[in-house]
Amino acid sequence: MGIGLGIVLLAIGLILGLGAVDLPASVDDVIASDTLGWILALLGVLAIVLALVMNAQRSRTTHVVDDRREPPVV
Repeated sequence: MGIGLGIVLLAIGLILGLGAVDLPASVDDVIASDTLGWILALLGVLAIVLALVMNAQRSRTTHVVDDRREPPVV
């Protein structure tokens, strides 16, 4: 799950939540598209925030290299 998935979920959620697309009556009877849209939008925002937090943690780590080779004999 990354920033791209979060953006896709957010976009689909806002499209459904704001009613930009009218679904057929057969689908609208089974699924509340407004509620599903807002849930997807919330999950999209959560995915974006988690991806940014994970990237920030990854960039703060430091790696220590321990070199135990013998010095070259000249």
